[in-house]
Amino acid sequence: MKIPRSIYNWLSISGFIITVNSALLILVLFIFSELTSNPNIYNGVFTYIILPVILIIGLILIPLGMLIKRRRIKDSDQRWPVLDLNKPNARQGLVLISVITFLFLIVSAMGSYEAFNYTESVDFCGRLCHKVMNPEYVTYQNSPHARVACVECHVGQGASWYVKSKLSGMYQVYSVLFHKYPSPIPTPIASLRPARETCEKCHWPQKFYARSLRTQRGYLTDSINTEWNISMLMKTGPTYSSFGLVEGIHWHINPNVKIEYIASSKDRESIPWVKYTNLKTGEVQIFQDTANILDKKVKDSLEVRSMDCMDCHNRPSHSFKSAPIYIDNAIVKGDIPKELPFIKKVAMNVLKGPFNTNDSAMMYIHDSVTNFYKKGYPEIYKNNKNLIDQAIKGIQGEFAKNVFPEMRVTSEKYLNHIGHLESDGCFRCHSDRHKSDKGKFISKDCNLCHTIIAQGPTKEMKYASVNEVMGFIHPVDVKDNWKTYFCSECHRVLFP
Repeated sequence: MKIPRSIYNWLSISGFIITVNSALLILVLFIFSELTSNPNIYNGVFTYIILPVILIIGLILIPLGMLIKRRRIKDSDQRWPVLDLNKPNARQGLVLISVITFLFLIVSAMGSYEAFNYTESVDFCGRLCHKVMNPEYVTYQNSPHARVACVECHVGQGASWYVKSKLSGMYQVYSVLFHKYPSPIPTPIASLRPARETCEKCHWPQKFYARSLRTQRGYLTDSINTEWNISMLMKTGPTYSSFGLVEGIHWHINPNVKIEYIASSKDRESIPWVKYTNLKTGEVQIFQDTANILDKKVKDSLEVRSMDCMDCHNRPSHSFKSAPIYIDNAIVKGDIPKELPFIKKVAMNVLKGPFNTNDSAMMYIHDSVTNFYKKGYPEIYKNNKNLIDQAIKGIQGEFAKNVFPEMRVTSEKYLNHIGHLESDGCFRCHSDRHKSDKGKFISKDCNLCHTIIAQGPTKEMKYASVNEVMGFIHPVDVKDNWKTYFCSECHRVLFP
């Protein structure tokens, strides 16, 4: 077959060289990724995104150069080639081009499918923009949803939200490249898909559970790190599951009830207005925070949001725990030795921060814990050096899972609305201050959501008898202040 002389030009030759080299590089990188158990994150970017684009550019250059060259050939008055299938060369050329085009389409389809899968992968979402998404990626790895792909919650099913996510992703790429992103990344995400279209694919309202037992162990900041245990019966649902969603915490998502609210802050920490609608009877009640009544003009300017899973479970996959919680958990696991005197106290003092970088935090933790025992308790340092080293490693490890100085991320920046210890959480509405026109209040009674059945130090536990309601005992004597104040007023300030 005779090659058209119009292909002999620098533009077409350059396109051919670009195409061949791109194809070879794609093949090599693909084979490398298949043979490597943990390939570099950027391998996928080049294999499925960058190199295919370069290959297509090369393919475009080949006919473009031929067209320009043909126009410049003086001895030809024809702008387009004549396809005469009676000529053997024309038939051979058509067959060759058809085969190459067919193979290219197959490879392109496979490549497009792999590119789609790659851009939907956890690695792409969490590791590509390492600094920006590192906090979310690390906490995701240690969450109950660690085997659920990011896109299952952030995008969900359907083409429309896929297109929306990709358009949003283009701006995110721009923000990362030109350092336009804020630190930390603000939440809640305004454009997040409604929970009923994502969460409820697995956790649907009709699938509810009866009450469950929750046991938690903490440690005091005294010399012996006194254990403090609490066991609660969590009223997630009714006493018997056959009753349905007629009571308990998950009553809020009862299909027969609609809860709407207005938040006066972007983080939804302050909720001064709540509307309850019984969809069966048509009953409507509006509750307003008597300590924070919204002006009508302000209220009309704010969004009325229908309550869903994310209003309580706002950190289902990216939970940033505070120092007391992650240190207690580390002591329970044995990563931090409980037998080391004052270890809870020194950890709390060391972790107050703030820190500018992770490296400086690691160094500060090491030096501070070492100096605490070396200078203040030399005998303990001399006799328990191995325990001190273990404690330092444990504190550093837990810190790295929950605090990210480069992005200014702490638990205080990403409050968890489950419960009411370090954020107002349940107390945003259940405050004893939200009153209706009929004089009803949204109660702050602890026993609405849980009943304490045991609490206290390990060897001095107090137990409730059957059907008995036990009052809460604060581990540290604060008189009755815990009854009048929100927990977060102390815990959020003391333990960021």
